[in-house]
Amino acid sequence: GELGNTGEGKQALMVNKDLLVTDILPNVSQPARYTGHELNAGAGYRADAEATLLLAFPDVYEVGMSYIGFKILYDIVNSNPAWAAERAFAPWPDMEAQMRQHGIPLYGLETGTPARHFDVLGFTLQYELTYSNVLSMLQLARIPAHADKRGEGDPIVIAGGPCASNPEPMAPFFDLVVVGDGEEAIAEIMSETAREKRQGAPRADIVSRLARIRGVYWPQARNHVERRIVTDLDSAEYPRKFVVPFLEAVHDRVALEVMRGCSRGCRFCQAGMIYRPVRERSMNNLCELAEALVGSSGYEELSLLSLSSADYTRIKDLISKLASEYGPQGVAVSLPSLRVDSFSIALARDVEKSRRTGLTFAPEAGTQRMRDIINKGVTEDDLMAAATDAFESGWDQIKLYFMIGLPFETLEDIDGIAALSRRVLQLGRQVAGARGKAGRARVNVSVSSFVPKPHTPFQWFPQNTREQLVQKQSYLKDRMRVRGLSASFHDVWASHLEAAFARGDRRLAPVIERARDLGCRFDGWSDQFRPSLWQQAFADLGLDSSMWANAEYGYSDTLPWDHIDMGVSRAFLVREARRAEKGLTTPDCREADCSGCGVCR
Repeated sequence: GELGNTGEGKQALMVNKDLLVTDILPNVSQPARYTGHELNAGAGYRADAEATLLLAFPDVYEVGMSYIGFKILYDIVNSNPAWAAERAFAPWPDMEAQMRQHGIPLYGLETGTPARHFDVLGFTLQYELTYSNVLSMLQLARIPAHADKRGEGDPIVIAGGPCASNPEPMAPFFDLVVVGDGEEAIAEIMSETAREKRQGAPRADIVSRLARIRGVYWPQARNHVERRIVTDLDSAEYPRKFVVPFLEAVHDRVALEVMRGCSRGCRFCQAGMIYRPVRERSMNNLCELAEALVGSSGYEELSLLSLSSADYTRIKDLISKLASEYGPQGVAVSLPSLRVDSFSIALARDVEKSRRTGLTFAPEAGTQRMRDIINKGVTEDDLMAAATDAFESGWDQIKLYFMIGLPFETLEDIDGIAALSRRVLQLGRQVAGARGKAGRARVNVSVSSFVPKPHTPFQWFPQNTREQLVQKQSYLKDRMRVRGLSASFHDVWASHLEAAFARGDRRLAPVIERARDLGCRFDGWSDQFRPSLWQQAFADLGLDSSMWANAEYGYSDTLPWDHIDMGVSRAFLVREARRAEKGLTTPDCREADCSGCGVCR
């Protein structure tokens, strides 16, 4: 295909948008994913910019545009007149085929500048099953997949996001990896890149200079790195404008981050560990941000974002103020994360006046013994009280999240999932029956397989084998065949691969590359996931994914991610794992004495 010429060197090539509009976009699904020019989009690549960044999200546009970290970095870079940032997302298979057929490289949405002409290409690693998409995007960008094969003229390829907590399976493909909060690190990366460019430094020197920035991991050196932590959210950058998509995103609303981190200490939860300590935005800051974001976007929903929004210290005051301010304007306030307690139901009742179709709770386990092991801090009484409040307040549907395959699980614990789900349904029918609508009560149950994640107390424990998980799913399905009760189960092979990548090392890199070559794309999408190709990729390399997913580590063993310091101490994680073995709980560190996790040092 043709590429328009707009200059020389780094400014030379722009994607031919006439070709896109006339020959390509009419032949793909959701063409608005690839056009750009949305409300509040930045100007993009400029010839006079001192440093340029292409933010790359290895999933579809609708998913990437919902990720708040992506929005924050985009705003930070474009708010500096010396820098420029654009966005790129993984093209859906139909678009990828068209790009390959017509010779269209991966490009930034704002100006159509090919990815390889940016100074920095930054990937967000939000989920392990996007790894094949990263390599597909590099291939489409015509950038060598391996960092040691890149040279002058290639962008510096950097990764960040929660999967940076164990970057090793993807380490050969990145020049650098940012560990932790990216707000301060991205500004230093752009500033240093601009300074080195002005001095005419070669690419290798720029990479080595960027590697000295705090929180940056250099895979070539395998250096020990401590995570970057933004200590004061009020002073941290946060957008006053969001790019508003032309098509509906997964989370199509104003996202207002009220706090970061969680102190509850669920032992399976990686986010609850790696985003410590808890940091809150002030009421004044949140109200100012809400005013700016609602005014600049036109959204009709304002979502209070955090791992547990009900834990925000002044949550009732905040909801009251936002509801009174924006309710009359037709803007609803929502809480995407609810605790299993009556306080959360009261909050939901206050903000969701229109009685939405369902509420979601995550008891995670079916017995109190197992909830104590995982330190969930929820009792059956808590769940039943919350369900009672929900049904009595007019909700007809409740969704419950559970996990199977947790450490120390027995068949009694699996029986408990079915029994607890049936009790919630029975309760719903009783409450709805008083209104003559017993048949409308429904309970939808989502069951995932436990995935041991780095930097959690359960990082040493193996995932159940695929055969064990299949048997447990079948066992549970037989006990959930009740009218009004529906159950869905996460794909066992997908969970197995997620565990392998989460706990893996660099031996996995050739497997991921082979899977890309075999056609693996969008492995997190059930209709695109092809486990047979992954099996072939492992077989071709003479490896077995069980080596990582089902490995049991000792507390003193060296782990593939030990050189990545996420703040929580190893001693704390070991102590929590041993408490789990004994079924002992650990209180929320904001409600009791310090748990000694080490982050607040």
